Amino acid sequence: MVQEINTQFIERVPGFAVVGVAANGAEGIRLVEELAPDLVVMDVFMPVQDGIKALVELRARGQAVDVIVITAAKDKPTISAMLRNGAMDYIIKPFQFGRIRQSLESYRLYRQQLRREGVASQEEVDRLLFRQSAEQHGTGSEQVADTGALPKGLHAVTLDQIVRQLDREHQSLSAEEVAERVGIARVTARRYLDYLVKVGGVRLDVSYGGIGRPTNRYMRVRKP
Repeated sequence: MVQEINTQFIERVPGFAVVGVAANGAEGIRLVEELAPDLVVMDVFMPVQDGIKALVELRARGQAVDVIVITAAKDKPTISAMLRNGAMDYIIKPFQFGRIRQSLESYRLYRQQLRREGVASQEEVDRLLFRQSAEQHGTGSEQVADTGALPKGLHAVTLDQIVRQLDREHQSLSAEEVAERVGIARVTARRYLDYLVKVGGVRLDVSYGGIGRPTNRYMRVRKP
């Protein structure tokens, strides 16, 4: 059932198709060698061979396939082991579709950038590491270009996810709607949105429609 849900989520993202499904790590290694996929979406908890051992073996066999982890394992040694062996993203269950969509879209951008010929600048390497600055996305604040300049508790990757989501929208969103699409808590989304408003990358609109408290809605400030 989980495999079927993940397959449906992946194939909802344009440009991605599932070419094989494995029931355990050992079978997954065999399918990687047989099908040569670009990307493997892998769990940690699997029979026969778990995700850590499977990923280590993939690297030992010289398989350069990229890996995104989707798992209920949230202990830091496991997270560290998967990232240390080359996992590009780590998504903790339960998750929402918006989170895996963001991961796959970031991966697609990563592959597109790597396909370009020539040498890379530091700026391009930073983008490959998903450390895009808010200036590159038009927030109007050069300070955000340095991850260290972000307020305590805010992270560049999450900021980039929110900016990307707002860039795709043609209407304003509430903090709750942003949270649902990105796959984070509403209070977390609100902190990032308030920060983007402060640096001029997002416009705040207050909606007074209906009965009850007014709703804050957020929309990207587009560069002319």
